[in-house]
Amino acid sequence: MNGILVDSCVLLDLFTNDPEWADWSENILGQYGQTNTVYINSIIYTEVSIGFKRIEEVEAALEQIGIKVLEIPREALFLAGKVFLNYRKTKGSRHSTLPDFYIGAHAMVSEFDLITRDISRYKSYFPDLNLIAPPNT
Repeated sequence: MNGILVDSCVLLDLFTNDPEWADWSENILGQYGQTNTVYINSIIYTEVSIGFKRIEEVEAALEQIGIKVLEIPREALFLAGKVFLNYRKTKGSRHSTLPDFYIGAHAMVSEFDLITRDISRYKSYFPDLNLIAPPNT
């Protein structure tokens, strides 16, 4: 079995029953969940948890769809810092992008594919990362 990391946007599609993306997200998780262990990390957990009132609700929702939570390896934390520094040097000072660098670096270091709908930053800064995304994104 292989590991796969799921970006928060995909989980939020499900948890909010997004009219445009919930079906795609449910189908892609079902498809890849059959042959892979599906993971999130603490950054993704934090982003997803905002929509819940209690931690028990988050835990139950993740368990129901078979998501496991992994800590981010130190190698990924180091890589995220370096990639973010490069971003700051070339694009400016937007601070909200840092979570994406943690997620991309975690997937790279762990050799996971990443299921996401937000591909532009991942493609730019992690060009060797295998992204699973909707067509035409």
